[in-house]
Amino acid sequence: MSEKKTFVKDYMTKNVINVSPDTTTEEVIRLMRESRHNSYPVVKDNKLVGMITAFDIVSKKWADTVEGLMSTKLVVANQDLSINDASRVMFRRGISRMPVVDKEGVLVGIITNTDMVRSHIERSTPNKVEYFKKTMEQLYGIKTTLKHMPVETDKLRPTQDRVYADELEGRAYELEKGLAEPAIVVKTGDRWILVDGHHRAVASKQRGYETVDSYVVDLGQDIKLGMEKTADKAGIKTFDDIEIIDDDKHPLIALTESLQDQESKGD
Repeated sequence: MSEKKTFVKDYMTKNVINVSPDTTTEEVIRLMRESRHNSYPVVKDNKLVGMITAFDIVSKKWADTVEGLMSTKLVVANQDLSINDASRVMFRRGISRMPVVDKEGVLVGIITNTDMVRSHIERSTPNKVEYFKKTMEQLYGIKTTLKHMPVETDKLRPTQDRVYADELEGRAYELEKGLAEPAIVVKTGDRWILVDGHHRAVASKQRGYETVDSYVVDLGQDIKLGMEKTADKAGIKTFDDIEIIDDDKHPLIALTESLQDQESKGD
């Protein structure tokens, strides 16, 4: 599966809330409280003329309108800029969001760090799935098909016996923000075997999501997978059979903290 080149226009938010130079500062503060966004593009005659941020409001001398507080020297992007180039610009400039304009300077969208993370997930996951797909084909001597689709949560058969509570919190946040990496599922016969993404799937189940975004490798026939046999022996058939470890941290997190503790003791 070759990597498709992606552009700012593929991931930017298009319907952007904006204000005008004449908008009162009080109104902007109200918008920030209600929307929880801490910055807004400033538009005049359909063209981008500045950006107003919470930092502008608290750090500059008070002004009654946006015009007296907004920043006018902005880094902007063309919607045909590649995601990779946009990421480099934002990283080097230390900015978390970048307005997107057309050739006439008209605001057409905004691209954020969150959008960059989402683009990375959507580009990297298919490579992992393609490797798994080829492995299945070589192992069983078959030809499989691959689909990116939602799978009903209740249809998924887990193959992992435990998940970590702290990791679940992270996956829940990703789900809410639309950043969750798709799960990897194998369809064999009429069964949907969850291969990768147990924390994502459990978090979806806990929050009542009816489906889990998934890459599905369809074997085209009924083959009993080794991981399925192992799950049978362990008595893992539904998400209720998965143990949630809430008195311990994920091994990788525990290791990192352990190393930090060792370093502090050595100081």
